[in-house]
Amino acid sequence: MTAINPSPLADVRAPGLWALCRAPILLTVVGGAIDTIGFIALLGFFTAHVTGNLVLAGAAFVTGGAGLWIKLGAIPLFIVTVMFAKMWIDGCSQSHKTLGWLFVAEAMFLSGFMLAGLYFEPFRDPGAGMLALTGGLGLMALAIRNTASKTLIKHISPSTMMTGNTTQFGIDLSNYLRLSSHEHGLALLKSGSIVAGFVLGALLGAMLYMRIGFWSVLPFVLAVLYLAGLSFRKQFI
Repeated sequence: MTAINPSPLADVRAPGLWALCRAPILLTVVGGAIDTIGFIALLGFFTAHVTGNLVLAGAAFVTGGAGLWIKLGAIPLFIVTVMFAKMWIDGCSQSHKTLGWLFVAEAMFLSGFMLAGLYFEPFRDPGAGMLALTGGLGLMALAIRNTASKTLIKHISPSTMMTGNTTQFGIDLSNYLRLSSHEHGLALLKSGSIVAGFVLGALLGAMLYMRIGFWSVLPFVLAVLYLAGLSFRKQFI
């Protein structure tokens, strides 16, 4: 009797829940944590996105107050960082290695953000150069992240801005309540995990900062390096 060879697809296993969700969850946890730590420590400076700094700059321009030049200067710094990151991406051929090195660069700038904060804290003047340096390092780290999100990992929703993600979560929840299909359930899990990850990161960042100051950045640096390792091993997706 002739033995039947198993199909080559027999050993292919569907990815587990953690494998499906780990990248978006870790990305949003880090985004929420770093933005919260920066906002608390740097007197209202946003490291993760430009919108908040534009709003604060507009308010400071009308009502007065220190720190206007830092919030306005964050905009060109963010753009220049994105430009350099995109040029580097365009010059590389292997996307998984490129993504890995982008995560390494993000971790390096986050480490600089942490070390500058440890050296200069506490911050009391929102217009001080030391605050601009510290905030700039954090902002550059997450500008690199945003560049990766718009280029190499477009399949994952933006991990530093939650307005669109929260809107999508509401849409997915409505679809699931209308028709609780497997497809709608997966979509709800995807958008819900992203929003929950950011909220969790914000809470962790705030609690850790209140206890250990800028050392609170360290575990999130390690999370980014973990993502870099997954990328180099082609296990990120």
